[in-house]
Amino acid sequence: MEPDTEPRGTVTQREQSMVLNDVNMLYHIYATVPPIAQTLMMELQRKNHVEYLLRGLQQLGPSFCSLDANRPWICYWILHSMALLGEFVDADLEDRTIEFLSRCQDPNGGYGGGPGQMPHLATTYAAVNALISLGGEKSLPSINRSKVYTFLKCMKDPSGAFRMHDAGEIDVRACYTAISVASILNILDDELLQNVGNYILSCQTYEGGIAGEPGSEAHGGYTFCGLAAMILINEADRLDLDALIGWVVFRQGVEGGFQGRTNKLVDGCYSFWQGGVFALLRRFHSIIGESPTPVDQRGAECSIDNTQTTTASDVSEGDGSSDEISSQGDEHCHFQHREREPLFHSIALQRYLLLCSQVQIL
Repeated sequence: MEPDTEPRGTVTQREQSMVLNDVNMLYHIYATVPPIAQTLMMELQRKNHVEYLLRGLQQLGPSFCSLDANRPWICYWILHSMALLGEFVDADLEDRTIEFLSRCQDPNGGYGGGPGQMPHLATTYAAVNALISLGGEKSLPSINRSKVYTFLKCMKDPSGAFRMHDAGEIDVRACYTAISVASILNILDDELLQNVGNYILSCQTYEGGIAGEPGSEAHGGYTFCGLAAMILINEADRLDLDALIGWVVFRQGVEGGFQGRTNKLVDGCYSFWQGGVFALLRRFHSIIGESPTPVDQRGAECSIDNTQTTTASDVSEGDGSSDEISSQGDEHCHFQHREREPLFHSIALQRYLLLCSQVQIL
């Protein structure tokens, strides 16, 4: 038997090939169906999403038992999504949600993942934002601001960072959730702010993104958390923003979606984490009166050709070819624009979300 001389791909390469095949199949279907079907496929199925969200807020299936410690998160994801869709829950469901989250509030401050569970910064963030998403005279007074402040102080570490829970891990996520909750509840003070920026700065990696802790790998979720926290404490200019932009623009894959780390697969959730970084950068630069500049992987500015305003209807007019996604730049730059925005291909991202991430019900 002759030795196998065919090159064998790595696990990463094989998984990437599988994802590309799946995405190309969906794009091919889109490109070959009649125009009326293309229109339906490229619509955000608002009614179906609202029905799904309302079902989840009232009753979850047995498979969700693994998320028992994340119940405030489920409330937040659902209520925030409803708000984005311009929908509201009825008075009875609102009251039941407030009552449930009140039972998650620890007597000593903070919110746990469920009634009787230990308070945790992540679920405190989720509970507070869920209640704010509801708004009104019942939800907001249910938050014990003074006890939340006491909990945040207890989570403060001498390094300047925060712990996620008592004796828990210290990372950028903890910094963001603590600073965000304190900011939105108007309880942020110098004691909570002390050295937070130094810790986050120490987590920016040689790639340009931000890791969860010093010495770790740059990650989309932590980059969002780190940048958002630095903006909240008015220290974003301490980061190497050119390097950060250079890292995040190259996280958009040929499929149109975003990957969380270098050489990882694209994933629908990173449309928020990585896409949110661009929104934060736009907001930050609008405050200081500058425009973000895309850079290639060598650190040079990308050449610029045309600006486009993108909508879902723009996407539906395309031919659905995945080749179009990867042909927007020159040899070194992914995308080219006459002006300095957008820094990512928003049409490609919309196509990925609507065709690949959204469950199609035609």
